[in-house]
This record gives sequence, structure tokens and C-alpha cells, in this order.
Amino acid sequence: MTGPAYAEVERTTANNGQLVMEDVPPIPEQIARDLRRYQNVRSASFLAWTPTADGLYVSTRFGDVAQVHKVSAPGGARTQLTFFDEPVRSVQSRPGDSALSFTMDTGGNENTQIYLLEPGSGEEAKLLTDGEALNGSAVWDQAGERIAYRSTRRNGASNDIWIMDVDKPDEAKMVFASPDGTYWYPIDFSADGRFLLFANLVGNADSRIHLLDLASGEHQMLAGDPKNPSSNAGVGFDETGQGFWYTTDMAGDFRQLAWQSLEVGDEPMFITADIPWHVDGVRLSEDRGRIAFAVNENGFSQLYLLDSAKKRYKAVKNLPVGVLISMGFSPDNKQLALTLNTPNTPSDTFVLELGRKATSYGDLTRWTFSEVGGLDTAGFIEPELISYPTFDSGKGGPDAIPAWLYKPKGEGPFPVIISIHGGPEAQARPYFSSTYQLWLETLGAAVLVPNVRGSNGYGKAYMGMDNGFKREDSVRDIGALLDWIATQEDLDTERVAVFGGSYGGYMVLASAVHYSDRLKAAVDIVGISNFVTFLENTKDYRRDHRRAEYGDERDPDMRAHLQAISPLNSVEKIQVPMFVVQGENDPRVPVSEAVQIVAALRDQGQPVWYMNALNEGHGYRKKENRDIYQQATVLFFQQFLLRN
Repeated sequence: MTGPAYAEVERTTANNGQLVMEDVPPIPEQIARDLRRYQNVRSASFLAWTPTADGLYVSTRFGDVAQVHKVSAPGGARTQLTFFDEPVRSVQSRPGDSALSFTMDTGGNENTQIYLLEPGSGEEAKLLTDGEALNGSAVWDQAGERIAYRSTRRNGASNDIWIMDVDKPDEAKMVFASPDGTYWYPIDFSADGRFLLFANLVGNADSRIHLLDLASGEHQMLAGDPKNPSSNAGVGFDETGQGFWYTTDMAGDFRQLAWQSLEVGDEPMFITADIPWHVDGVRLSEDRGRIAFAVNENGFSQLYLLDSAKKRYKAVKNLPVGVLISMGFSPDNKQLALTLNTPNTPSDTFVLELGRKATSYGDLTRWTFSEVGGLDTAGFIEPELISYPTFDSGKGGPDAIPAWLYKPKGEGPFPVIISIHGGPEAQARPYFSSTYQLWLETLGAAVLVPNVRGSNGYGKAYMGMDNGFKREDSVRDIGALLDWIATQEDLDTERVAVFGGSYGGYMVLASAVHYSDRLKAAVDIVGISNFVTFLENTKDYRRDHRRAEYGDERDPDMRAHLQAISPLNSVEKIQVPMFVVQGENDPRVPVSEAVQIVAALRDQGQPVWYMNALNEGHGYRKKENRDIYQQATVLFFQQFLLRN
């Protein structure tokens, strides 16, 4: 950026120069003190079992980023096993062995590499992949000898399927070349290692499951239809090897658990047709005799156990009310580990004892007790599920828009922060959020978290209501929320801010374009400011997938539409103070999206704070950066939202 406006910017840095701030005032020590306890909340998410089921591996943070730890007993100490400067992700146990595979990138660039670690050996983790391309979605064969994974190694753009003998990583070979720019990834090996289930994610409403014969190289599509798109996500081969499990919405509005024979042309059996909600998490036991699956019931999780042979299931009744994040069966099939999150507890790991019958179970035991900075989380504000009519309710649009409302203690009217999720197909759920709680406590602000049209969890019709030329209808749902706020006596319609990241960042910018006269402040985190430049500059391996959601900028009519709805092209309508937060290495929403909106706002004299972390990507994962960003956000709201 050049020019007089940019030359007058006041720049400061923090964290050894890795965090660059422009026009962000010094953060008062009082804010740092007020937030310190909230910023020291931890979690402990289940990753994998030890091979003898005598312990668990969890992801938790005791330094700056999350690492792998081992827990050997309920409430036991967490023994750290990895010590990297970057967070460790996607951990998998090697079948029949103590080794772990995991992925890790550098500086948030998402060029993940696959590593092999022998816990307790004293040896460093071994790099298995090329060190340059994006390599991920690793799946072990049942013998524990090979992994299948996706890689952009061939040309940097295509997600191809590769297989590697982990003892001979230099001999890795590509077994399937992507014929297009869409997203391909492996699902599961057959028991004899000859066949591989793999999937093609064309778009969030169009995904297909394929079978690859590794001996002949022949492949065929088992589920999905290009002419009648549906969402199909593979789980794995069944216990007989003659069929496979997957989730699909081909038979209705919600994703159901289904079983299907491997014979081409056979029809699927829809197992959960009587459950009117999404099945959003499925795990097979090691012997494939039972399945655990979760159902998203209006944001809350309900766990079920299923007998895979009889194809009958039963609800698990003794879980805390909240959201199930991850799960996995023990190698001996006698226990099920769960990561549970509630409005009053961060993500922690629990173990459910399983009975001899596939659908029977016993006690639930909490294994980890994550630190919460000395806070009394029992006193945290729990959200209320509300709904409000929108501009086209009763006219072909949604009957209502669901939202979570967190309201401070005391009497209003309270200032309001509207927090908009990304995706756009994500879903706001009643997660534990130390961020929302610190806003409630330190700012006295109510927090509204809407699931505007396009959100996941409410059926494929609702999720498709914002696609293509209907993009701004979701922005109009925020306008309807502002109307609803005006009807609430305990909410202050004169003091409302919008906050969001990624696609939620676009929603923040678009809301500022359309509703600046009804807003006091806006925080845009890694947001899209121009859909055309975003699609042209996002990483090659993501581009076609994003075109399926937002539209193809190469089509003249769609390009004109995308330009028309891009906030950058209506920046003169933004008349609200803006805080823009970005990561320099973001492969999804490039830093250029932030740079151009900041420059345009400055050119028209609009107040704008800008923060860019040089060692981060799509969102901040390093605690030292995240702490300052959260403190600056509170200061921004104090200066621009709370003032009358």
C-alpha cells in the first residue's frame, strides 16, 4: 500500500516482530489483567488409544500451541510427547503398533506433512512426505503397513491419492490422479488391502464415494450422482467386506446413516430414516461389529450405538448435554472414548464402557479435567435458543432463523455483539466459549450467534438457500436480526457490533455495507472482501470447490454478480469503525483480501485497525498472537461499541 493515508499509519509490532499492528492503540494493562484468566482456559481432545487400551492420547496446550500428550488413567497427569513450535493435528494410531502418524504445517500455510512418531522411543518424529506439497487425510491399512493419503505433489493443484509403505517412504506412489481440480481423499482399506474406498468432494452439496482396485487400478463410483447431486461421506467397509457404511442425504433433507453392498447398482439401506436430524459423526469399532454415531439435534449431540450385523441402534442416555466433538473405539472394542463440550465445560475426554451386546453400555468416566484459569465455569452464562422471522418468511424463505442468545446478568438494555460463523456451511452450536464469556463479563454485552440461511444442521434445502445468485439473502438475515433486536427491551439497538471470521468476515463487511446506520463497530477476521479476487487468489487445490459454493468467476454473468455483492466495490457505504485481523500465510483467504479493504477504508478516512500475524494462516493458533488479538478486540469494543 502506498499514498498519504498509508504513510500516516502508526505501526507497532509484538511477539518478536511476528505480530504487526497498524493504528491499534496500546492495550491498557487493566485489559490484559481482566482477560488473563479467560485466556488460560485449556482443553483436552481425544486423539487416539494406546495399542493395549491402557491409555489415551489427547491434544492439549501447555505452551504456545497444542501438542500430543498421553494420559494413562482417569484424572491422570498429561505427559507431553511432542514439542514442536507448530500445532500437531490429525493423529492416527498405527494398527497393532505403538506408533502414531500425525500431520503438521508451518506458520499456518496448510501445506501439511505426514510424520511418524514412536512414543517413548526418544527418537524424533520421522518425516514421511515430500516436505513441500499439501499431504493429508492419512488412512492406515488394517495390517499397519501402508497409509493412503491425498497429496498435491504432482502439480500443486490436484488432490491425488497416494499410497506409501511407511517403512519405505521414498517409494510412495500415486494410485489415482484427480481428473479435475476438485477434492479427492481416501476413506478406508479393505481387510485384505486390495481395495480402497475414496471420495470426491465436488462441493458441500455434491460428494461421491468410489472404490479403487489397487491391483488393477480400475475404479467405480458407488454412491453419488453428478446429475442429481447429494452429499455422501464414507465411513468404511463393513465386517464382511461385502458392503460399506456412509452418510447421505440422497433420500431426504437430512444426512442419514446408510449401508450399501459393493455390487454396482445395488440400492442403499437407510438405517436412520426415522431420525429427522443430521447424522454428523460416525465411528466403526476395530472389529467392525458395532458403530457409534452422533446426531445433531438442533445443535446438541445425541449419541447412538448400532449393531452393524443386525443394523439396529440404541440411544446412549447418560452423556452430558452438549456437543460431541470426536470419538474412537479402543483396540479391544470394550470402550469408546469421547470428546465432549458443554456450555460450562471446555472440551474434555471421557470414556464410555461398552457391554457385550453391540448396543449395550455402562458407566461414563471423565479422564481429563482441563484447567479453566481459576474461573467458576458453573456460573457461566448458558445460551438460549431463539428464532426470528426474516424478510422472506412466509414467502418461500425460511420460516425462521435460529440463533443462540447469551445475555449478561443484570438489567439491560445491553449492547449487542452479533457473532457470525464461517463456512458458510458451518453451524453455531452451544459450545463452551471463553471468548463469549469474557465479553459478557468484561463488556456487559449480550452475544447473538445466528445460523443464517446456508448454515449446516438444518437440512440441505436450508443449506442451499444462499448459493450463487442468492448470496446476499444471508446478509438480509442479519438485517432481520437487527429488526428483532429492536423489539427486545433488554437489548440496546443503538449499540450493536458485528464480528466474524472467514465467510463470517465477508458477512461482517457486507453487513457494514448495508447496515452501517444500525451498527457501531465491526470486526472482520480473515474475511473475503472481493469474491472475484478471492477465487482468483485462493490456493489452486481449493478453487473449484469454492466455485461450487460461491459461483464461477469465469462465467461473465456470475462474475458481474460477484463483483456487485463484493464489499470492496461498495466500500463507500461502510461508515462504521472496522478492525481487520489477518494471517500472512493464509492459503484460503489470502492476505490481499485484508490489504485491499484496509487501503480502501483508509482512503475514505474511515477508522480502521489492522493486525497481521506473519507466522499464522487462516486464524490464529499460537497463544501469544491470540492473546493480543483478543485484548485488542475488547479495547476496540470499549472504544466504539460501548460509547453512546
